[in-house]
Amino acid sequence: MDREYILRLLHAQVNINGHIVGAAVGSGMTAKYAVMGGSDFVMALSAGKYRVMGRSSYASYFCYGNSNQTVMELGTRELLPVIQEVPVLFGLFASDPEIHLYEYLKMIKENGFSGIVNYPTMSLIDGKFRIALEEEGNTYQKEVEAIRLAHYYDLFTVAFVTNAEESELMIEAGADVICAHLGLTKGGYLGAKNVLSIQDGKKLTDEIFEVCMKKNPDALRMIYAGPASTPIDMQYMYQNTACQGYIGGSTFERIPVERAIYNTTKAFKSYGSLDENDPMMKMINGNWNPGDYTEFVKKYIEEHYMNEIKLADLALVAHVTPSYLSTKFKKETGISFTEYLVRHRIRKAKKLIKSGNSSFKEVADAVGYHDYVQFSKMFKKYAGVAPSIYRQASFKTE
Repeated sequence: MDREYILRLLHAQVNINGHIVGAAVGSGMTAKYAVMGGSDFVMALSAGKYRVMGRSSYASYFCYGNSNQTVMELGTRELLPVIQEVPVLFGLFASDPEIHLYEYLKMIKENGFSGIVNYPTMSLIDGKFRIALEEEGNTYQKEVEAIRLAHYYDLFTVAFVTNAEESELMIEAGADVICAHLGLTKGGYLGAKNVLSIQDGKKLTDEIFEVCMKKNPDALRMIYAGPASTPIDMQYMYQNTACQGYIGGSTFERIPVERAIYNTTKAFKSYGSLDENDPMMKMINGNWNPGDYTEFVKKYIEEHYMNEIKLADLALVAHVTPSYLSTKFKKETGISFTEYLVRHRIRKAKKLIKSGNSSFKEVADAVGYHDYVQFSKMFKKYAGVAPSIYRQASFKTE
C-alpha cells in the first residue's frame, strides 16, 4: 500500500469512526486477530517478539539479538504473508551500526512493508546512560533522519515522541503520525508497575499535540499505551485531548493472552463444569465492573471459601497487581485479605458445628482446612475456645 492511499484510508476512518487503532505485535496470530478486530495498521516491533517470549518490552533494548533482523524476520515470515488488508510497518532501530540507513529503508520497502516506526527509540532512555549513548553518536536525531528518508521514499511513517521538542522535530521531518508514547503498558502479570497517571498522561499529550496542531494539523495524532490501557481510559483521552487514535502493544497481545492461557489451563485442571455465575468467570468474561475489585474478592470468597484461594490468582484475573489488590482490599474492608478469608471460614465453621451433624474433621474440610490441627488452632484464636467446647456451649444454650 502506498503512502497516499494509507493516509486517505486513515483520515476516512477518523472522519467516520472518530478515531483509528494500531497494533504493535510480535506474532502472526496476534496480527491476524487484531486486524479482524478492526486494527487499521500493524507494527512489527522487536518488543512484540520479546513479549510473546514472556519477557518485558524493554528486553528489546538489551543485546539479546539484533532488533532490525528480528523485525525483518517477524515481518517477512509471520506478518506480511497473512496480512494484506492493512499496512504493516517496520519497527526500525535507526542507531543500528550495521546498517546504511538509506539502503536499509530501500530494502524495507522492497520486502513489502508499507512504512516504518522509530522503535526501539532513544526517547525512552534517559539519565547518564542516555548521555553516554549520545556521546557515541546514538541520538534521537538519527530516528528523525530515518523518518525524513522514509518520507522521501514515500513510506508511511509513525513517529514515537515523548515531549513537545521531539514532536516538532518529527513534524518537520514529515511524519504522517505523531504518537505520544506514554511509557510501557500497565496491567497484567508483566505490566509496568510505575506509570504516569491518566491526568499526567493527558497533560503530556496536550503539550505534544499542541505542536502538531500548529506545525501540521494534517498529521494524525495518536497515543501509545502507558496509563491508557482500557477503552475507558481512551474514552477519557478522546474527550479531553486532540487525540485521534490509539496504538496498543501489550493491550492487544500480552494481557489478553495472560488471562486466556492462565484461566483456560486452570479450568481444564479443575473438576466439574464452569459456572457462568461464578465471580471468577464473570471477571474473565468482562461481566464484572473492573472497579469493584473488593466486591469481586468478597463474592469469590463467599462462593469458594471451601477451596484454596490465592490473592495472586484473583489479581491476575482482575487485571491488577497482587500488591494493588491487597492494599485496596484492606483499605476498603479494614482488614487484610488473609484475615477476611480466615474470619469467613470460621463463621461458616461455627454454623456447621452448631448443627451437630458433622465431625470436627469434616467441618475443617468443609471450610477449606485439610489440616485439622491448623483448623483447631485458628478456630480457637478467633472463636476463643476449641471446637469441642464451642459445640458443648452451643448445646447448653439450646
